[in-house]
Amino acid sequence: MRGWGRGRCSVLNGLPEIIPTFNSFLLQFEGKYDYDLLVIGGGSGGLACSKEAAQLGRKVAVLDYVEPSPKGTRWGLGGTCVNVGCIPKKLMHQAALLGTAVKDATKYGWDIPSPVRHDWATMAQAIQNHVKSLNWGHRVQLQDKKVTYLNLKGSFVDNHTIQGVSKTGKKTVLTAENIVIATGGRPKYPPQVPGAELGISSDDIFWFKDSPGKTLVVGGSYVGLECAGFLTGIGLNTSLMVRSIPLRGFDQQMAQLVTDHMVSHGTRLLWKCVPRSVERETSGRLHVTWSDQQSGRVEGDTFDTVMWAVGRTAETKELSLERAGVPVNPKTGKIIVGAGEESSVPNIYAIGDVTEGRPELTPTAIRAGKLLARRLCGQVTELMDYDKVPTTVFTPLEYGCVGLSEEKAVSSFGQDNIEVYHAYYKPLEFSVTERGANQCYIKMLCLREGDQRILGLHFIGPNAGEVIQGFALAIKCEATYSQLVATVGIHPTCAEDVNKLNITKRSRLDPTVTGC
Repeated sequence: MRGWGRGRCSVLNGLPEIIPTFNSFLLQFEGKYDYDLLVIGGGSGGLACSKEAAQLGRKVAVLDYVEPSPKGTRWGLGGTCVNVGCIPKKLMHQAALLGTAVKDATKYGWDIPSPVRHDWATMAQAIQNHVKSLNWGHRVQLQDKKVTYLNLKGSFVDNHTIQGVSKTGKKTVLTAENIVIATGGRPKYPPQVPGAELGISSDDIFWFKDSPGKTLVVGGSYVGLECAGFLTGIGLNTSLMVRSIPLRGFDQQMAQLVTDHMVSHGTRLLWKCVPRSVERETSGRLHVTWSDQQSGRVEGDTFDTVMWAVGRTAETKELSLERAGVPVNPKTGKIIVGAGEESSVPNIYAIGDVTEGRPELTPTAIRAGKLLARRLCGQVTELMDYDKVPTTVFTPLEYGCVGLSEEKAVSSFGQDNIEVYHAYYKPLEFSVTERGANQCYIKMLCLREGDQRILGLHFIGPNAGEVIQGFALAIKCEATYSQLVATVGIHPTCAEDVNKLNITKRSRLDPTVTGC
């Protein structure tokens, strides 16, 4: 029966759908499938899950297929993070930081001829070459761990059967005992804006070979802020349009400080503005018209590039999940899962950005994928813990956080039951360069009673991700304010100012750090 199941796939077209379903039933009855585990999606979570299961002795396959962006951009194995997210974003952020460092260097005695110019093509080529090396590295790792990699676009036939379609349209049917969906998400285009298709998304900006020139970034998400930040940092004329609030879901005091710094850094902020239309001029440039919701005026400007950063949508539309009986949230398209990443169908699971209510973060997808593989292989019963997961927004002045925002802490415990310690500080490195540090700020939220358990920590300043990572462990272990201040800081660092927090918001005292 196993051989018959494989043989029929070449003549699948035109056969009633009941045939593959019946075949899957027979394979299930006999306990035979092509694979023990089949993963749809070759991003961080899917790769981690597949490799872990293979190492534990299971027969595993990964289906990965990148649908080109509306502008035609393509990339390789590794998902959003590797190709159009974390990796190229951090490298372009680093390029912008180096530009600032060059300006600072003269104050430290370096004789640097001016004007200093940035070459987009050189940067882009280096970053794209690195990303391609990561694509190849993932292919090699899958091969080494004996995971079958299939460059196929997968969709469900039933709960144990997947149909894969190649670039040429060839169809292959695969069966698996367990199936993990890890297809992630893709950027949205605003359907209500005429001419929106003339713009690009974050799927495209990282693969530009030539400079985007004068750019309008639309959206107040971390994607929008990060992209606008590094574009400004490498010297491009950049505007950021925010309809309502920046960094929704993050602490809003911190979000305001981040955007304040972006303005002082050179980014033009269009607050409370909504795009109305995009039109291509005879010169090839794009004229954008928008409504200013505060003044009521209609305004416009011309740009070389318009980039949409207005949210992401889960890649579930073409999976034919209804054939397997897997429900999704109709508003988000995301798959509803339980604590063990399980869907409502016993042998189908989902991890990463495609799941409802999970943080859209690479490390959580990786760990969730590994733990799921171990549970499926009977190695552990441990579930992924999504509480107190740290993250960082890589804007020109970075913002790292872990735990609750002030808004969430107040709503959860009440204003009178929390203590907020805070400080404005100045990095020592800024002193020689006479750089402003008005937005370098630390805020720690604690319960007021007892030893004051720490509920959340928020840090804006250089290397915020590196700083917050160490404190994340302490907060995960339910550290208290008493323990924090008893810890000796490393001098002179920005991180030591966390250990020295002693002014509360309740006291109304000036939280500005003076002296060393």
